[in-house]
Amino acid sequence: MGSFKDVVGHRDIINYIGNAVSMDQVSHAYILNGERGAGKKMLAHLFAMTLLCEKGGPDPCNECHSCKQAESGNHPDIIRVTHEKPNSISVDDIREQVNNTIMIKPYQGPYKIYIIDRADLMTVQAQNALLKTIEEPPQYAVIMLLTENAELLLPTITSRCVMLKLRYIRDTLIRRYLMENLKVPDYKADLCTAFAQGNMGHAIMLANSEHFNEIREEAVHLLKHIQEMELSEIVQAINHITVYKLEIEDYLDVIMVWFRDVLLYKATRDIDAVVFKEQINAIKARASKSSYEGIQLILTSFERAKARLKANVNFELVMELLFLAIKEN
Repeated sequence: MGSFKDVVGHRDIINYIGNAVSMDQVSHAYILNGERGAGKKMLAHLFAMTLLCEKGGPDPCNECHSCKQAESGNHPDIIRVTHEKPNSISVDDIREQVNNTIMIKPYQGPYKIYIIDRADLMTVQAQNALLKTIEEPPQYAVIMLLTENAELLLPTITSRCVMLKLRYIRDTLIRRYLMENLKVPDYKADLCTAFAQGNMGHAIMLANSEHFNEIREEAVHLLKHIQEMELSEIVQAINHITVYKLEIEDYLDVIMVWFRDVLLYKATRDIDAVVFKEQINAIKARASKSSYEGIQLILTSFERAKARLKANVNFELVMELLFLAIKEN
């Protein structure tokens, strides 16, 4: 059963929701914005459960008929908007699932709640169709837009919504959760926390990943030998990485944390602050070879590579440019 008490972090959002419910000041439209794995779906689900809970408190009771329906995913007044195209929410999706049904009153609760995940994938036409509903919603309607990049929404939509931004969670809270709730050993919790960069969902995924250790070992092996490798060997390594294409962000994160360690050690000589402690000799060697400017260029190359991959630039080309930047600096 779900409760806001079980949520790690996001206290500002949880307090806001509790106050809005208690003071009967619930808005008709919200944007929950945060990166993938930040907890948007969970918060939206708990918010919806709270609004429909028969006991009417600032937290779902998990005992009433409404809470049990919501927890099972079968509440008639919680509508999760779906879309057939993986990277687009069309105007027909919004018209059929929202506009054409929103005037039908709630079946049993005081609210009718629409949750639109990845709302930043809505086409301009879809957003304009939704705008008409947000401008003049029925009193019982609550629309929750879950976004990774709220800037992709029209200003006319964002101006009519309450913006709830999911911020990064402190490393100490993530580490404690992994160790106490998932029984992850301390050394692995340290690694997962470092790679997650404040994202609890990402930390949990890494802790449960079958491939994470394999990806980590391959990336470290490449980093230790890349400066001695010929171009043909780098191309061969890139071809091998295509096996991890679906998990390429994890692969890149491993390398980024490695260079963060190199930069940190070069600046402080503090071994305790290094994540890859078992690779300290290789990190020391790299720190002595690379300049501060070179390491910064490498880290900038990572951001550029991630942006290019999101823009669907050729995978092999992006990785080749990245590895050449690593080799040359």
